[in-house]
Amino acid sequence: MAKSKTIYRCTECGFESSKWNGRCTNCGTWNSMEEDVLMTSPSGKIGNINRKKNDLSAKIKGLSDISTDEETRYKTGCNELDRVLGGGLVKGSITLIGGEPGIGKSTLLLQICQYLGECHSVLYVSGEESARQIKLRAERLKVNTDLLYLLTATDAQSICDTIESSSPDIVIIDSIQTMYITEISSSPGSITQVRECTNLFMHTAKTLDIPMLIVSHVNKDGAIAGPKVMEHIVDTVLHFEGERHLSHRLLRAVKNRFGSCNEVGVFEMVSRGLREVPNPSAMLLAERPSDVSGTCVTCVMEGTRPILAEVQCLATKSGFGTPRRTADGIDYNRMSIIIAILEKHLGLLYNTLDVYLNVVGGFDLREPSGDLAVAMCLYSSLVDRPIHQKLAAFGEIGLGGEVRSVSYLEIRLREAERLGFEICIVPKHSLESIEFSSPNMKIIGVTTVKQALSYLNKLFKAAETKK
Repeated sequence: MAKSKTIYRCTECGFESSKWNGRCTNCGTWNSMEEDVLMTSPSGKIGNINRKKNDLSAKIKGLSDISTDEETRYKTGCNELDRVLGGGLVKGSITLIGGEPGIGKSTLLLQICQYLGECHSVLYVSGEESARQIKLRAERLKVNTDLLYLLTATDAQSICDTIESSSPDIVIIDSIQTMYITEISSSPGSITQVRECTNLFMHTAKTLDIPMLIVSHVNKDGAIAGPKVMEHIVDTVLHFEGERHLSHRLLRAVKNRFGSCNEVGVFEMVSRGLREVPNPSAMLLAERPSDVSGTCVTCVMEGTRPILAEVQCLATKSGFGTPRRTADGIDYNRMSIIIAILEKHLGLLYNTLDVYLNVVGGFDLREPSGDLAVAMCLYSSLVDRPIHQKLAAFGEIGLGGEVRSVSYLEIRLREAERLGFEICIVPKHSLESIEFSSPNMKIIGVTTVKQALSYLNKLFKAAETKK
């Protein structure tokens, strides 16, 4: 007979300990150790040498014997979600969607039921809302398909039995923190319950070849609640991001076994649910001010999609001995490095100035191609002169003040041209590997930050002459 052993596991990193600690000794997180039950054999070993052999040789298949001719993906009717998933829902896959409360996880899943319900039966399992509450939300979102079925339950084993008997085409679980297995003594939402329920749903999805979408809560740091082993079990992990006071939402793939992890989906929360934003560049630049210093546009790549984002900087005299530095949407350390480069190689002084840097729309610059735009914003705010309204810049800045090449330069230039930009300052080395020319755009190649700011000074003088 199997014996149980009590251990304590960290909810942040999955570290195991035989005793409870107020702080995890592995990742240093406070109050993250939760009780877990570990099942072991009577001998203390994982295996049993006396058990009957179960030869699975008959199930072995060669790679060439497996057919992929049949359609293996379901389109969700939401192009932004399909983009992040890699083309749609894969049969037999299990997708985890995490995000803060009220960000729009349940709204998005209920909205795609309208399109999926036209040709496929969808079972929506809710452990947080009653069937009446879901019906009211469906009426607000204009979801009225006849192939959408609701089940309000929290017993994971009973839910899997129901899925096996009813055989729906697609299953949605909302949420995993409310599910439990009766044989496990811990409460719903604990590490053991979350892990074992996810395992149970995974085996059901793989056995019946049914795609599953599972909603998960996040902890105070924004990571998916529960140990990392939960993310290892599923095939795809999606994160819903966005500020509560902003209407825009970003959907990112953290893990995807069937597609790229670099794609991003953009949505806008409106009164009737989530609306797709097929042109996020125009959305981010819609309210860009004119004739204001410290603003510049850059282009970043999110997978195969180029997105133009506005970078804003405010450099003002500090009222304290130590100047303040604040960065929102860009890494703070990266901003500090760029300021140090400007001070070292161009002789600019920021040691008595507070510097506030922001990327408009809650967007994050996760690649170094936005360095050149940040440097130009810092300089523009310092001299208090506005940058040309139709100018964009992208390039990585090295510690020696050099401007390094960036990838996908031609795609970035075409996106800037499409939105009407007339001047682009780019790394000169990148221009040698592309064949792009436009009568409507002037492309300036630079090798150092000093050259870029010198050209910016020429534009400042030309603007003053026109005045």
